[in-house]
Amino acid sequence: MDTRTKEDFLNGQLLLIDKPLGWSSFQAVNKLKWAIRKKFALKKIKIGHAGTLDPLATGLLLICSGKFTKTISDLQGQIKEYTGTITLGATTPSYDLETEVDETSPTDHITEEMIYSATANFIGEIEQTPPVFSALKKDGKRLYEYAREGKEVEIKKRRITISEFEITAINMPKVEFRVVCSKGTYIRSLAHDFGKMLDSGGHLSELRRTKIGDYNVNKAVDPTIFAESLLGKQEDTQQNGA
Repeated sequence: MDTRTKEDFLNGQLLLIDKPLGWSSFQAVNKLKWAIRKKFALKKIKIGHAGTLDPLATGLLLICSGKFTKTISDLQGQIKEYTGTITLGATTPSYDLETEVDETSPTDHITEEMIYSATANFIGEIEQTPPVFSALKKDGKRLYEYAREGKEVEIKKRRITISEFEITAINMPKVEFRVVCSKGTYIRSLAHDFGKMLDSGGHLSELRRTKIGDYNVNKAVDPTIFAESLLGKQEDTQQNGA
C-alpha cells in the first residue's frame, strides 16, 4: 500500500512508471492523476511527464507531480537508453508498426558482419530526419496531421548524438539492439536509416525505453499497479486513463 500523503504529492513526487503497450503517455499521466485526485479528494493537481513514449513503445516514463513539474525540462534533457527490434526487408510510412508495410526488399545479401559493421555509421553526432508521423510541429500543425492527410512536407534534419548502438541478437529478418542516445533522437528514424544502410529497408517493430539518466525501468511500476497501491484494489475499478 502506498503511504504517501496529499502533501507529498502536492509538494512534488517523481514517479517511475512502466508504460504498457498500447497506452499513450497521456493515458498513463491521466491514470495517475485520476488515482491521486480520487485518493485525496483533490479538485486538481499538477502532473506531467518528461518525454513522450509512442503507444507502440513500452518502458520508462518519468511522471512528476506538484512542484516537481518544474523539473520536467531538465529531466527531458537526460541521456536515454532503449532496447528494441528492427525488422529488415520492409518499410512503413511511419517507420514502425503504426502503419502498414508499403514496400518490401530482399535481405538475402545481408550478412551478420554487415549488420554489426553498419552500427558504426550511427555512432557519435549525426544528422537525423524525424519521421513524418511524429508530433513535431510545422507551421503550427503536427507532422502526423499532414501525413494522415496525405500531404508532403519538408522536414528539416536535426543533430542528435548516439553514444552506443549495440546489436544484441540477430534472427533474420529481425535484429535486436540496444541504443544510448541524446534528447530528440527518433529510434524509428534510426531503424529506417539502418535498413537503408543495408540496402534492404527496415522498420521498428518493437521498442522499450529502459533508462532516462540514472533512472531505470526496473524500478518502475505499471500505472494500474500504482493506482491499486494508492487506492486499494477495491476502489481502483476499470478506469484506464483513456
